[in-house]
Amino acid sequence: MGRRLQGRVAVVTGGGRGIGRAIAESMAAEGAAIVVNDLGADPDGTARDHSAADTVAAAITAVGGRAIADYSDVSDFEAAEKLIRTACAELGRIDILVNNAGILRDRMIFNMSEEEFDAVVAVNLKGSFNCARHAAVEMRRQESGRIINVTSTSGLFGNSGQANYAAAKDGIVGLTRVVARELGKYSITVNAIAPAAATRLVATIPDRATAKRHAAGVASSGLMGDSIAAVTRFAAEDVAPFATYLATDAAAGINGQTFLVTGGLVALLNDPAPVRTMTKATRWTAQEIAAVFPTALGMDLINPVRDSAD
Repeated sequence: MGRRLQGRVAVVTGGGRGIGRAIAESMAAEGAAIVVNDLGADPDGTARDHSAADTVAAAITAVGGRAIADYSDVSDFEAAEKLIRTACAELGRIDILVNNAGILRDRMIFNMSEEEFDAVVAVNLKGSFNCARHAAVEMRRQESGRIINVTSTSGLFGNSGQANYAAAKDGIVGLTRVVARELGKYSITVNAIAPAAATRLVATIPDRATAKRHAAGVASSGLMGDSIAAVTRFAAEDVAPFATYLATDAAAGINGQTFLVTGGLVALLNDPAPVRTMTKATRWTAQEIAAVFPTALGMDLINPVRDSAD
């Protein structure tokens, strides 16, 4: 490996396992000092086990890197501030923030509780805001920094049973676009990665649930299809090199973008843009829309309910 991140300090949330661990170790191999943040929670956010963060920090130091473990709960605004302060106090500064921490609580919308929705949004979306909010203060003062947010294909393309998770992950894309505009003038870049890989969260979705949704005519993401096996073919480690690249000087001109990363594929995803339009000089009436819409905008629309789309 090179030393492209020599002298930099990176905070990686959810860094104790899976994609987070792979990113932490990849950045460490490029010379960055790492704060490995992980509560050690179960995939649904319950339980606590500090050994996850401890293990990764120890593995990095064992090969000559510099790393410390942190167990802050990123969904807590003050705890997230403490995490950033820890990086500055213990390692001198913060140059890179990877917002990777996430939990999953799958449930169809008609069965989902308020607590299940709030918990997932709190960790995935609010946690990303919390950490970015506090890191931005230090990065703005330094006039440099990299923020890399981890979104999901579930948010970008949709996946049944994940209204909470998709809402949070698509919210991260909106957060990325806005914060990139706000911080860009301070030489801080903010980008998002949508990984598709085998992780603990993916492993919690049983094949029988996928089959049941398929039989009921409920479609999952059109990108990866209904089969969990389509995702688990790819390793969490496949995502790390691109995240590491975004943290380097070579990526200084990349800001406000979202990338799909899976296996050997890296794809730049476009921002929402009009596909077709219909216009008139004055306000439309519902009757006029009903007459014009089918041939102006309504051709080839895909209904996410499988039996209507096929």
